[in-house]
Amino acid sequence: MATENKGYSWTGIVLHWLVAVMVIGLFASGFWMVDLSYYSSWYRTAPFWHKSVGVLLLALMLYRLLFRLVKGTAAPLSSHSKAIQRASHLTHLTLYGLVFLIICSGYLISTADGRPIEVFGWFDLPSAGQLFAEQADRAGLVHKFAAYGLIALVLLHAMAAFKHHFFDKDDTLKRMLKP
Repeated sequence: MATENKGYSWTGIVLHWLVAVMVIGLFASGFWMVDLSYYSSWYRTAPFWHKSVGVLLLALMLYRLLFRLVKGTAAPLSSHSKAIQRASHLTHLTLYGLVFLIICSGYLISTADGRPIEVFGWFDLPSAGQLFAEQADRAGLVHKFAAYGLIALVLLHAMAAFKHHFFDKDDTLKRMLKP
């Protein structure tokens, strides 16, 4: 659903950039974490923060979806062709889908042994336990490759925004910086 206004609201802009920072931060920390040795002081600390921020990202994404359903999103620029509008819509759907896939697979990795996920020491997210054979390993592969796919799509998304700004000279990027 597109709104009548030309740009995004402050809430939409803040949600976009918070999610972007969290996704990039989680990818970077995950990439770094996999090489930690058992004797590293970060071996247990880094996964705790990674999981906690991942659960926070889930809450933020659910709020973002609800906000988008209730308030809508900015209408596409009239200068964009139907093909560009469709590509943009498909890209955004894929970005959302990959974020949720990564969160779900992370949950399956973290709770396969029956232990809950401790979230910042505030509360525990209960475990569903092992739902299928080799759950942690299989979910780990999904988590890894979906994360690489997400980051590739995030880079493409950013490059498209810069292309619109610098080459097409339209307001695509400006609309995501201020209402």
